[in-house]
Amino acid sequence: MMRKITHWIDGAAVDGDNAINVVDPATDQPVATVPMADQATVDTAIASGLKAFDTWAATPQSRRAHVLFRARDLLLEHRDELAAMISQEHGKTLDDAAGEITRAVDSIELACGGPALSAGSTSLQSGPNIDTKSVMHPLGVCVGITPFNFPAMMGLMMLSVALAAGNTFVWKPSEQDPGVSVRIAELFGEAGLPAGVLNVVHGGVEVSQQLIDSPNTEAVSFVGSSDVAQAIYSRAADAGKRVQAFGGAKNHMIVMPDADLDNTADQLTSAAFGAAGQRCMAISVAVVVGPTAQPLLDRLKTRAEQVVVGSGQTAGAEVGPVVSRRSQQRVQQIVRESIAAGATAVVDRSAEVVEGFEEGYFVGPTILTDLDITSPAYTEELFAPVLTVIRVDTLDEALELIRSHRYGNGASIFTQNGAAANEFERRVTAGMVGVNVAIPVPVAAYAVQGWKASAFGDTGLNNASWSFYTRPKYVTSRWESVGGQDFGFNPN
Repeated sequence: MMRKITHWIDGAAVDGDNAINVVDPATDQPVATVPMADQATVDTAIASGLKAFDTWAATPQSRRAHVLFRARDLLLEHRDELAAMISQEHGKTLDDAAGEITRAVDSIELACGGPALSAGSTSLQSGPNIDTKSVMHPLGVCVGITPFNFPAMMGLMMLSVALAAGNTFVWKPSEQDPGVSVRIAELFGEAGLPAGVLNVVHGGVEVSQQLIDSPNTEAVSFVGSSDVAQAIYSRAADAGKRVQAFGGAKNHMIVMPDADLDNTADQLTSAAFGAAGQRCMAISVAVVVGPTAQPLLDRLKTRAEQVVVGSGQTAGAEVGPVVSRRSQQRVQQIVRESIAAGATAVVDRSAEVVEGFEEGYFVGPTILTDLDITSPAYTEELFAPVLTVIRVDTLDEALELIRSHRYGNGASIFTQNGAAANEFERRVTAGMVGVNVAIPVPVAAYAVQGWKASAFGDTGLNNASWSFYTRPKYVTSRWESVGGQDFGFNPN
């Protein structure tokens, strides 16, 4: 049976018109319908958040933390259910989807520390009998616009801190896999979150624009492609909103001559092909320094040929489909054109068809080398299990390659040389950096933050979100004993 996904407004499911199909990318068959919000629905969701804001902002921080902690427990209790929903709508394996829920819970646990993490400061005697303090205030109704690749985690990274800080939230998930967002909102309601504090509306570009343009929303957080991120950043800034917008990536791994090649090949295989390459921190470029390129390629070839491609809901599958037919066809075309232009296909499983799922949007693990750095396979974010391998002679060349790329989300180095690792840390132009760690996404106590065209705005997600979702107020006060009056004319 087809599931019917709804909006979630003012603590209840809300039907809508203009429904579209949500398709299982492993079968090309619809599994659910989701309504596309009109202006009235968007306005209702914002109004619900606005109505709930004063009461939620006045709720003691310990009470907010209690609700969040209960929501954390419910998410873990329902992890298998949520993972199955993500796998069906997105295509990722069940294990990968369950891991997404586990990682999302880290953000909620961080937010449960709101009473300490959002504290202001006080300076006594900042002047004669004068004290000065800062206090952090919530903003109001905040908006989160999230991508398809992490339909649970990205929204929870945003809303956990937003709610802990006393804001209300309107979540617009990707229309490609929206079901889990509504289920999460339901679980927050079960945890005791008051109606209107968290609302979910579905739609495309028009709905995002309506949320940004509304005079009753205060902040916008977005994750998606760089072109859209820049457009949203500009639109929200023009509307006077606080905004953070995270874009694409082309993450490089530098492999030094002294690296443990077996360990490097294992981690690179997982980082490049896991989640079908549809992670903003996936490694899509290996930069091999010196003479170890061929031994590494031999190891990667063996591993890439062994990866099991299949439906994410099939036991034993390691890589599921990409999210859409359009994405599949685009990637397959770029691979074909790269090979025609002279690239060497170490492994080419890009056109692989999975038995029993012949209509699925599968792209198998693919490794290209000997390609020009002007090739789209190198310059563009493919968001697929395609790895390009580039040979260089020195660490300087490798670092220059990273510096010259438009993206700067993440980068890593594999080496046993501490001096090389230190130089890499100092000079690499990326926001998240790994040393012998392939996917260096920091734990929630730190920030998720890219550089260059990977991010627009001044703050990252997770722990950095406290400054995004609050604004300071500085209070200077003087209390003196009853007595003589001082009109402030004394220069001393």
